[in-house]
Amino acid sequence: MANSKLNKRQDAILAFIETNKTASIRQIFEYIQKSIGEMTRITISRDLEKMLELNLIERQGAGRAVIYKSSPQYSILKKIDVEKYFAQDVDQREIKEKFNFDIFNQLRNIFTDAEQKKLLELNKVYEDKVKGITADALRKEIERLNIDFSWKSSKIEGNTYSLLETEQLIKNNQEATGHSREEAIMIINHKKALDYIGSNKNDFQSVSVSKIENIHSLLVDGLNVTKNLRKTLVGITGTKYKPLDNEFQIIEALEKTCKLVNETKDAFEKAVVLMLLIAYIQPFVDGNKRTSRLGGHAILQSFDSCPLSYRSMDEVEYKKAILLFYEQNNISYFKELFLKQFEFAVENYFG
Repeated sequence: MANSKLNKRQDAILAFIETNKTASIRQIFEYIQKSIGEMTRITISRDLEKMLELNLIERQGAGRAVIYKSSPQYSILKKIDVEKYFAQDVDQREIKEKFNFDIFNQLRNIFTDAEQKKLLELNKVYEDKVKGITADALRKEIERLNIDFSWKSSKIEGNTYSLLETEQLIKNNQEATGHSREEAIMIINHKKALDYIGSNKNDFQSVSVSKIENIHSLLVDGLNVTKNLRKTLVGITGTKYKPLDNEFQIIEALEKTCKLVNETKDAFEKAVVLMLLIAYIQPFVDGNKRTSRLGGHAILQSFDSCPLSYRSMDEVEYKKAILLFYEQNNISYFKELFLKQFEFAVENYFG
């Protein structure tokens, strides 16, 4: 994984350590001498110190027995070949089957300098667009984005309504023929949840378990789904990852999630962390990923960042990104999709 905070030599050292699992300074020094050219040990030592500061590697042992290994933080951020990973059958993949409580210490500083710069530049474009349109035009654009969001978020969950049918349902309360009543309710519930978030915009500058429960309650209303936090085991199709099955641990994990999100300063990081952790915890019997997407939406809106519509999101790729986080606690692909969707939203809405 090329890290924007590292130079080419430091990236090479990191890749060498990752490939070999552990490495001594002598092994690293010899590798760099051969692959890059003459270098002093002091330079290599400084490189290692920088990577320790960035929490990309860990040092173990003392004196001549010191070895370096990649850190859990690096494992979370490193680039994974998604196509190659999912070419393996679910039973052949080596995964982290149990919930990782260390995740709350690891999901920090998840965007590189270059990624943060791009997000801020795009958001400046969004801010300028919003300043330049009338209140009526802004209201219509928010309505358009909310229709797109309701359609695609529902489609990710298997809803078969088309975008045009979704528009007719939301604007004219006209249900489409050939679809179940539950599909219409799912879409209408998205609209209700989006309206609730829009009406309470500033409330989501901090998140709480009760606010997450409120969003979930609106999303599953009338769908014969338990609204309370889960007290039973839940399985996830397509993976061997097993979420927590203890209601007290579920509450603890949600509280830790809210604490982490509230401590995080960057709005984009807040949104991504909340989305991933709600999906990972699976606190409800059903509606978890819908709740996670609406939670991320609420945070972006509360900090005057451009909300996502997910309109151009490929549903299968979205599910792969979530599964990669479940199984490897790796966020690289989810981040990639988030960046693409943020750019799409800035370019396609608000004038």
